[in-house]
Amino acid sequence: MMKEEKGKYKYGMVIDLDKCSGCGTCMVACASENNVSVRADESDKERSITWMQLFKITNGKPFPDTEVSYFPRPCMHCHHHTPCVSVCPATATRIDYNTGIVSQIYTRCIGCRYCQAACPYHARYFNWWDGYGLAKPFSKGLERALSPEVSVRMRGVVEKCSFCHHRLMSAKSKAYAEGRREIREDEYIPACAEACPTQAITFGDLNNPRHKVSQLIKSPRAFRLLERLGTEPKVYYLSSKSWVRKMADNYLPNQFQQVTKAMT
Repeated sequence: MMKEEKGKYKYGMVIDLDKCSGCGTCMVACASENNVSVRADESDKERSITWMQLFKITNGKPFPDTEVSYFPRPCMHCHHHTPCVSVCPATATRIDYNTGIVSQIYTRCIGCRYCQAACPYHARYFNWWDGYGLAKPFSKGLERALSPEVSVRMRGVVEKCSFCHHRLMSAKSKAYAEGRREIREDEYIPACAEACPTQAITFGDLNNPRHKVSQLIKSPRAFRLLERLGTEPKVYYLSSKSWVRKMADNYLPNQFQQVTKAMT
């Protein structure tokens, strides 16, 4: 295994929850870009596939003190002791420390779902049915709407957000054709960040001080989900609401105040 500290790039994402309106555009863009399959009947949400999931949370107080916040949840692309990578017996998922991206190799996946059980963010989904190619009544003519850059998945494998890895490969190919070895910040942007109407999602290289994401993560509003697990997710959130930051780490009663005092 490659050592974590040797990675030149570390692609990550910052999502500003104060800007997020909960419109769901990121979910639609993600599904369309990555050929995320749907069924004729999507009423069973336990078997739905949503690489980018949008959640709604509240502070639990009655009106008029009620506050609402929306937060999108892609794969966190954990950097340290990545849970899904550690448990996969088929090496179907791996982390590339040169980019920080946790990939899923569908042709290796045996469908054991160990990674799905290990993921603390519930960001992995199991395919209970065949994808667009064989599913009825979606097969006829639907291939015209599929993205040619991303393969459709078959029944019996796990899938997840890939930070639109195919866009990274496309940006690299363009840079090499132009005689460059480095890609610019605006050349590699996932579909969710590109489509967000409020520009709540920012993407870039966390190791590059010139990239906006590396500056945003230094904000006092920045936090990560379940940060105390030590998985070092590459998806950061921004929020000015203390109760949102509190819920992100699942604090026990009175524990949030103790941690806050220790940080000051």
